Amino acid sequence: MKIMAVDVGSSRTGLAICDKLEMLASPLTVLNEKNFDICISMTAEAAKVNHAEMIVVGLPKHMNNDIGEKAKLCMEFAEKLRSLVSVPVEMWDERCTTVIAHNYLNNTNTRGKKRKAVVDAVAATLILESYLGYRKNSGKFH
Repeated sequence: MKIMAVDVGSSRTGLAICDKLEMLASPLTVLNEKNFDICISMTAEAAKVNHAEMIVVGLPKHMNNDIGEKAKLCMEFAEKLRSLVSVPVEMWDERCTTVIAHNYLNNTNTRGKKRKAVVDAVAATLILESYLGYRKNSGKFH
């Protein structure tokens, strides 16, 4: 199943997608859109263009498992996205993915504008890899 992951941000939103066999998660793009509703529409369009069969939206819970303002925003994003697409939209815990993405980019010496341009797509890829691992280990893989 082709699954698209979304790392919602206030200025940039990262997208990643996997192959039909759910083996490889790859960065797709970064949407540089600050308008919440336009960003949701752009995400829905990206899902359609890339033939996504499911969308996973990152849920940035606090380390103590609380839901903060950012997580509530992501939940609203997912809810509005559901009304624009005909595929399932699920939430997935994304704690620490942006930190891990920054560490990865440090290790690859990606700096400056190039780093800013890709960090959100890398974070979306990490969200997707985590979700794919869950599907594989829980027997939900199709």
